[in-house]
Amino acid sequence: MRQDAADRFAPLSPGQGTGEGPEPDLTADLKSGLTDGLTDGLTAGPDGGPEPRARSDAADGPRADLVQAQRRISGLSGKLLLLTVLFVMLSEVFIFVPSIANYRNTWLNDRLTTAGVAASVLTETNTIAPRLQEELLRTTGALAIALVEGQRRSLIAMSALPQDIDMIIDMRAVSPMNAIASSFAVLLSPGEGLMRVIGAGPMAGGGRGIEQVDIVLPIRLLREDMLAFSGRILALSLFISGLTATLVYITLRALFVRPLQRLTRAMQAFAEAPQDATLLLPPSTRADEIGDAERRFVDMQQTLARTLHQKQRLADLGLAVSKINHDLRNLLASAQLFIERLENVPDPTVRRLAPKILSTLDRAAAYTQAVLAYGKAQEATPSRRLVRLARVVTDVGELLALAERADIAFEVEVDEALEIDADPEQLFRVLLNLLRNALQALEGETDEAVIRRIAVRAVRRDGLVTIRVSDTGPGIPPAIRNNLFRAFQSAARSGGTGLGLAIAAELTRAHGGTIALEDRGAGATFRLDWPDRPSGRASDRLT
Repeated sequence: MRQDAADRFAPLSPGQGTGEGPEPDLTADLKSGLTDGLTDGLTAGPDGGPEPRARSDAADGPRADLVQAQRRISGLSGKLLLLTVLFVMLSEVFIFVPSIANYRNTWLNDRLTTAGVAASVLTETNTIAPRLQEELLRTTGALAIALVEGQRRSLIAMSALPQDIDMIIDMRAVSPMNAIASSFAVLLSPGEGLMRVIGAGPMAGGGRGIEQVDIVLPIRLLREDMLAFSGRILALSLFISGLTATLVYITLRALFVRPLQRLTRAMQAFAEAPQDATLLLPPSTRADEIGDAERRFVDMQQTLARTLHQKQRLADLGLAVSKINHDLRNLLASAQLFIERLENVPDPTVRRLAPKILSTLDRAAAYTQAVLAYGKAQEATPSRRLVRLARVVTDVGELLALAERADIAFEVEVDEALEIDADPEQLFRVLLNLLRNALQALEGETDEAVIRRIAVRAVRRDGLVTIRVSDTGPGIPPAIRNNLFRAFQSAARSGGTGLGLAIAAELTRAHGGTIALEDRGAGATFRLDWPDRPSGRASDRLT
């Protein structure tokens, strides 16, 4: 806005010009970041595998130091530093905007007050010497000072002025938004030209009232002081940002980054030698999330170490069983040859028992082959046929001599006409394992008053055969129920291996069925749900 020299000191009504609001306190919103990267502790070894950084540094020298420095910058440590500085500087920006406007407001009011007080004192004599006028202009930095008393306007002091005024500011009507806009207009301007500043005047002596003080100032003076103030704010912001980022970095590195790096190194060492018990991380005493992570990792280490130890023992056992199995198959083959010769003996008892013994030897030979398959985590695909379940139960009972036991009752409640869609050999193995477990549970009882009974019951409903095998033994201990169908973990008796139920469960699931332990009071009851094939019933029938 420009103004002719004739109108320079025309009084303005309140509300004209620009003003600004009060200055808020200078504060900083200090933010904290995250922790250093977990990958700071590891680099690639000479063979391409992971290796501790210390070894890599020793081998690669300056190159490894450069890699480490780059990772610190690009990792969470560097990001933490940058984010802290960024957040502090961002908060300073929001503080700087009202601060610079308030600084400008204070700067102008100080000069209006100085000019008004000095002018009111000097005008009491009604004459102002030229030397005093120059001193007043020099003190305030103004080019002209005028007072308004009632209807009278007085030019107190003035130096040579250009023809135009570039900016008018009325400090009697302060608007925060206008003050902010005017402040940035001054900062972004080249600083040339003049501004007229209008403010309320002080009370003069003798009851005289100075209503208005007008001063004309170079915009350059205000702009230079505002730039200097901005520089001080920037320097203070950088200092606060750097100090805050350093303190936050050091604190979080001690509290979080180093424990995480220690946890990372422990993970790497455990991954390289999981069976080394000396590499287990000591239990943490921290009560925060880092302590929880360390304790969970220790639990995982211990669980994996036990599992790997068990797997190694099972592998050794599998190798031994394979060797024994090879020799056992040769012995069974020889026994089969002798039994086949016995079939020609005219003795009726021998002729009656020889086929059953031969069938048992055939199954034993098949089982030896199945042991190898199980060790390879393989089980033959079921060759399903329609089988009379009662016949299979009878065969299992004869093999275990259950019907001949006077001390154990063997009850079979299976309809002779009930058919089940199953692989006959695998069904035989399932029932054999369940009935053998039941028999072994009852053989441990010596009290004659205890009822010892094994029962097999089966029904068919809508394409599903449900088989229950129960006994009146001591039952299944609660401690092993969660791992009941896992190999080598469900042995309830001394000397047991826990393989029987695992094999029964695997074969049942291979037929699409389920096996479960039912809670039916005393003893143990296993329920098998054996469905027919979805594609339809088999055309083959095994009688």
